Amino acid sequence: MRGNSSQFSKLASTLLSNPDSSPIPLEALASAGAVSRREERPMPVQRLKEFLDKNGIQYMLISHSRAYTAAAIGAITHISGKVIAKTVMVKLDGKLAMVVVPGSRHVNLSAFKTTLGVNSALLVTEPEFAEVFPDCEVGAMPPFGVLYGLTVYVDETLTQDEEIAFNAGSHRELMRMRYKDFERLENPTVINVVKKTTAELERMAG
Repeated sequence: MRGNSSQFSKLASTLLSNPDSSPIPLEALASAGAVSRREERPMPVQRLKEFLDKNGIQYMLISHSRAYTAAAIGAITHISGKVIAKTVMVKLDGKLAMVVVPGSRHVNLSAFKTTLGVNSALLVTEPEFAEVFPDCEVGAMPPFGVLYGLTVYVDETLTQDEEIAFNAGSHRELMRMRYKDFERLENPTVINVVKKTTAELERMAG
């Protein structure tokens, strides 16, 4: 990466220091700049793939047009929205953690207090945790805290499905694998942490 950046800098310096010199082909400048930008940009899925391959895990990597919600990804990839999980960042008594829930559901922070006995449970905004995942696009981190030194909590509903799908580090790549394989590698803490829907509350009341 350093070499390619240096190549671009040298070409630019030549133009600035000696404007009367022979013109440098535009293709050379474009090529140097493109290579530099491409190699400086993180490769979100590479680290995850290496981790899964090393552990002999079977998975499917699906590329799709840029999408930011489970509903949008499901519509593009034709995968059921209940299988697509999202990773939500929280702070529990000041400690950063990952919470994995169905993409269409919301986190019930009070569940952490009643179940885990923590005093403080707060959602964390993207600017606050972006630096923790330098190889990922903001908000597209995969639910593998083992790769980032973070504790992972998974909502109990996800354990009922044979498969789990999630962002693979970018908003253009979805990874799909057996839930049991995910569970074996990550060993997450399972907790009922999503807010109940109106229908669920009515069934509980009845």
